[in-house]
Order: sequence, then C-alpha cells, then structure tokens
Amino acid sequence: MASGAVWGIDIGQCALKALRCRAHDDPRKLVAEAFDYIEYPKILSQPGSDPAELILEALKQFLSRNTVLGDRVAVSVSGQSGLARFIKLPPVEAKKIPDIVRYEAKQQIPFDLNDVVWDYQRMGGGSVEEGFALETEVGLFAMKRDAVFRALDPFLKLDIEVDIVQLTPLVLYNFLLFDQMNELPPADEYDPEDPPESVVIVSMGTDATDLVITNGYRVWQRSVPIGGNHFTKALTRELKLTFAKAEHLKRNATAAADPKAVFQAMRPVFSDLLTELQRSIGYFSNLDRAAKIGRIVALGNAMKLPGLCRYLSQSLGYEIAKPDSYQRLVGSQVLTAPAFQENLLSFGVCYGLALQGLGKGGVRTNLLPKEIINDRLIRRKKPWAVAAAAMFMLACSISYAAYSLALSTVNPDTWKPATSKAQQINSSSSQLSSEFEQAKTEFQATDQIGQHLVGNVEGRLRWLELLRAINQCLPYEPPPEGDEKPIPIPERNELHVTNFDCQYMEDVSTWYVEAKKWEPTDTNEKGQPPAGNPPVPDGMAPVDPNANPADDQSGETGPKGPGWIVRLSGHHWHNAERANQGAQFVRNTLIDNILHSKVELPRGDRGGLETMSMEELGVVHPVLVNPLKVYPQEVIDPNAEPETGYGGVGNMMEGGMPGMTRSRPAAGAAAGANTGNIISLLRFDFDVQFCWQPKTPSERHEAKEKGNTERTPPTQ
Repeated sequence: MASGAVWGIDIGQCALKALRCRAHDDPRKLVAEAFDYIEYPKILSQPGSDPAELILEALKQFLSRNTVLGDRVAVSVSGQSGLARFIKLPPVEAKKIPDIVRYEAKQQIPFDLNDVVWDYQRMGGGSVEEGFALETEVGLFAMKRDAVFRALDPFLKLDIEVDIVQLTPLVLYNFLLFDQMNELPPADEYDPEDPPESVVIVSMGTDATDLVITNGYRVWQRSVPIGGNHFTKALTRELKLTFAKAEHLKRNATAAADPKAVFQAMRPVFSDLLTELQRSIGYFSNLDRAAKIGRIVALGNAMKLPGLCRYLSQSLGYEIAKPDSYQRLVGSQVLTAPAFQENLLSFGVCYGLALQGLGKGGVRTNLLPKEIINDRLIRRKKPWAVAAAAMFMLACSISYAAYSLALSTVNPDTWKPATSKAQQINSSSSQLSSEFEQAKTEFQATDQIGQHLVGNVEGRLRWLELLRAINQCLPYEPPPEGDEKPIPIPERNELHVTNFDCQYMEDVSTWYVEAKKWEPTDTNEKGQPPAGNPPVPDGMAPVDPNANPADDQSGETGPKGPGWIVRLSGHHWHNAERANQGAQFVRNTLIDNILHSKVELPRGDRGGLETMSMEELGVVHPVLVNPLKVYPQEVIDPNAEPETGYGGVGNMMEGGMPGMTRSRPAAGAAAGANTGNIISLLRFDFDVQFCWQPKTPSERHEAKEKGNTERTPPTQ
C-alpha cells in the first residue's frame, strides 16, 4: 500500500544522498522524515575505482538502514548525460502542440527517437485565447535509452522500483522555485517584457557544476565542466601529493601547515571557474535582454571551500548566498541532525526530487522508460487477473454442478416421442424448402427466356426510334415552291450533321461531371467557351474515371447507371443574325428541341403514332461541347445562275445578304457552269452530346400508366 512519502535519491560522484519527505498540511511546506548520507570509499571518477560496485554497495548499505517499501522513489541523473532544449512556439492551436513538439523533437534530438527516452512540458507564462496558445515555451528533455538503463541498473538489481528519473538541473529548478523564490506574480500577469527578478543557482559537484537561471517562468541551464575534483587534481599536480592526501588537504585547507601554498595551487581552478560562470551568465544576458539577475544561490559541498564564494561574489558582482537552512522544509528530527547540517548544501537535489514526487515541482517530466512502467503495471495487475480467473473457474464449476444435478432428475424416455416428432417436422420442412427453391429456379429460367424474346422484338426498334426522334429535333427549312426564290443560305434554318457517333458507358454520371462544364449559362453570344474551361480533344467529352458525381455543388445529381453517350457533329451557315448565330443557333434549335419539343413515333403493335418528349424516350442533358468561333469559308453557291461569261449575271449582284460576299468565277471554270461560282459564308462547327438511357415501348407505356417518368437502366 502506498505510504504517501517519497524518497529523493541522488547518486553523486562522492556520496549517496537520500531524503524522505511527505506533504505538509500547509501546501507551501514539506515534512522531512528521514535522510541518509553514505560516502563512497573512493570517488567514482578516482583512478582504480569501480563505479558500479561502489554504487551497489552504497545502495545495499542504504537499504540496510532504511526501507522504501510503499514509498515512491525519485532519482536524478547528471545534466551532462541528457539534453534539454527550450523552444518558443509560434501562435498555434493548443490541441496541435503535441504534434508540433514531436516534429521539433525530431529536429532537436540528434538521435533516432526510438533510441532515446524523451518527454516535454509547457513552461509557465504563456496564455490560451480562443483555443490558440500564445507566447508558449516548451521544455524538451531527452536522454539516451542505454544511459537511462545504466543509471537504473543498481536499483533494478536490488529490486528498488524507481518511479521518477529526472535531470539534475531540472531538479535544482524545482528546489529553487519552491524554496528560494517566495514572491512570484500569477501566471496570467506574467509580462515577458518586464519579467520578475531572476535567481541563479550554482551547484558544484565532484566533476561538474550545474548552472541554472530562472525567473520562475522561464528557465535556462548549462553544465560547466569544472567541479570539486579539479581542485583536488590541482593540489595533486602542484604539491606532488597522492589523490587521497590532496582530497583530505582540500577539505581541511585552513588547518594546513601552509594554507597560502594550498590556495596558490588551487588558484588556476578558481580563475577557470570564474571565467566559465562569467561566459555563461553573459551568454544568458544576451539571449534574454529583459532578464534582471538579482542573486546567486550556492549548493554542493565543494562550495564550502574557504574563500570560494567571496571570490566569485566579488568577481561576478552578485551576492552569493550559501543556505544555512531550507525555508520550506520542516521536521526537526532530520533538520537538526549533525550529519544533515554538515552536508546541508548537498541535499538540494534530494529536496527537488521529493518535490516532484509529491506533485509540487514546476517541472513534471519523467525520463523513466515506458517499458518499465508497462512491466510494473502488468505485474501489479497479475494478482487481480489470477483472482478473476479463479473466480470465473469457480463460477463455471458451480454452474456445471448445478446443471448436472438438474439433468440427473430428468428421465430421457419422457421426451423421446416429442423429440421424434420435432425431427420429422424439421425433415419435412427442409424437403419443402428444397422443392420451393427448385421450382423458383425453373420459373426464373423460363421467365428469362420470355424476357429475351420480348426484348428482341422491342429492342430492334430502339435505334430507329432514336434516329427518327433526332431527325424531328433538327431544324427544317422547306424547299421553295414553284417560282419562289430560294432562301439565302445564311438565313436557312438548317444544321448539317456530318457525323453520328455513340459510346456505351457503365455509369453515365462520370460523363455528366465533365459535360456539365459546357452548360450554356456562362457562354457568350458568340458561342465561345466559358473562361477557365479546359480544351476538349476530338471525340467524346473527356471522362475522368475517378470523378465523383457527389462533388457537383449545383445540387443536380444528373443521370446515373448504364447508358449511351450520343454525339452529333456537323456545321451550319446560319450566321447572318448577330443575336442568333454560331453556338446560339445550335442551342435555340437542336438543343432546345431535345429539351422541350415533342416527337411522334410509331406505336408498334398498337398501330398509329404516339407523342412523347425526348426525356420519355430516355434522352437527357444535351450539351454543346467546346464551341469554337465562327469562321469564313468559300463554298460553291448552289443557287447561282449559270454564267454566260465573265462579268455576266452571276457577277452583277447588288448589295447582298449579311454573311454572304459577291460571287466570283472559279479559276479555269467554263462559262455558264454552276460549279464555278464561289461564295464566302460564315461557318460554325458544332459538337452536340447527350445521354441516352433507352426504354422499350412496354416500359414507356407502363410508366405513363403509372404516371412515373423515372428513368430505368437500359439493357445491353
């Protein structure tokens, strides 16, 4: 059962530090219940040491003096082992932030995402307006998977279940935010142009120093590769001492026989550390011009080196404070213990880990691998799964026993007559069903033969009816009677059809999608195609096999199912009237007749003629495809008088009709020959297409009787 307490364990290079805390009644405080400080016999980076063995022995010693059963465990890993990036996002929908962060992770993390453990968190200070996140900064944290398992290996060997893995700089940020920064404005009042005062934390470890700068909402961190070990190595090099003696001399520098020589030997390290801190703080100030650094907090036992804080404070120009207590940590049994007081500066990381484990940290990311979390979840569910399976088996056993007892009270001979009768009825029913299916199959075969016979009789008239109907829809100019003069060609209501073509389609709706582009509503009076329409090649209208008729936004669905696409090609010379020439003449005659005129067709076996619309015949949606311009053409005048010679009657025409120029003799033509008179006319070529879904006379007659004009799919 969970105890509600958290162990924060810091595996340092010099010692193992652990602090057990639980929540206080005051949300701004924490209760320290236990601690431990176990120094290794050797520093982990010291020559000749075995880090894995030293850590394992320290953990065994820790478990011998403490228990973690029922407590959550949070551990830290060095900032140098991981990666931290803080990314400022552009204004974006809040729900899309995870997708953008994943994209940024691929760009920022220099490894395959499958090879790392990574997590992210939105930092404070941003806002959300109407679903859009503004001024959002995201912290992206990652660590190589093998490095995480290497850090967790000692805990796994001792069956210590780690719940949180966090980078040390982020742990220090949690500590600083909770314990050292008392007055912060609410997040909705945060102004990036005038942010709160920033605090710097310098935590010196054995091999590196973690530098964290934050104003409570934005955080910046860097790991400086200088630590307490560098002072020891300087003493070893300058004073010719062993590593162990140099470490002892460093810790007791003021009690040395010649303190001045000791500090003189360590002076280059003082200078290098100062240079790195100045560079880092200067770089941060250039990144954030609005930042105002107020003070520096020093952590780590190495910061207890005499004169170090004073030297850094004077050189950096900021106040550097070493905490002599933690402001928001209570628990006199721990806080007054001599070992805790002596190593107070080294427990800041443990404090920050406990804060995150209790849900009070500013950063809540966790680098614990997902596979470990899943394994624990499955392991914890196993007892419940086994118990559920046992209960299910018990229920099945009880049910089986109950049914067996009930069955034993029944005499099978009692049910034999009823069972036999039911089987007979079932057999008779199956036989009747089989006979019904056989009779149905025979009927359908006979009906199919009849349909074919009827279809052959009615179907033979189908094309003749279409041709007769189209002929009636063509404009007609009667020939002159008696001595009447022929009507001038440009005034004749005639369309000359030169080609009749058709194409069968399984679904005419795909044709309709393209044909609808040539509706006459947007065509100008000269018959030009609407602007933006694609050119149509010779032949039938282009059909896109992937077109979806549902994409038509006009609301008209058009024809569907199988049918024929019929094409009439030809020309006319009726171009004398500007308002009724070119494409407009085709629309006013042929297309209008197909849409609105009635045609007379034979009634077949019933005799006589019947009147019907083209739609009743199955002809719908006539369109003039790709109308081009009217152009002049020279043709032989069929109405010209035979010439008696050049300059005869044929060349004495006065005036003339619009659209017709004066005749002239053809070169080399004999006098009086009609073929020698050439006239220039305005010609328009047309290409009319329509959909034809034919109906038999029987189907049309039945539709009329029912008052239903719905088209039915044609038969091939």
